[in-house]
Amino acid sequence: MGWFSRRSRGTDAAPTKLDREATWEDLAALEAFVTSRRGVEFYLEPETTATDTTVVAIAHDGEWIRRRTGSPRAAGSIARKHAVPLYEAARTGYPERMRAWNRAHPERRAR
Repeated sequence: MGWFSRRSRGTDAAPTKLDREATWEDLAALEAFVTSRRGVEFYLEPETTATDTTVVAIAHDGEWIRRRTGSPRAAGSIARKHAVPLYEAARTGYPERMRAWNRAHPERRAR
């Protein structure tokens, strides 16, 4: 039947990445967002099997962007450089102002 086959599985199979990794354009977009808006906070999202480590940057009015950073260390570096608070999204959740901004701008959800 082959349920307990001795043949090893996955030894020659390369791991696949379902999404792309962070680029310098991603990091530049985060920096541009921080410098062009006030009251920005970063929310770190951990790497998953589908995507690289990401940061959601949320401005004072709730406007936000999500970009890949490649690692928590890279996110921390940008946050320190611009004196932006960095939170773990899994621990703190996202602020209500982000949800309010999403409700006021439904066209952004289509992306």
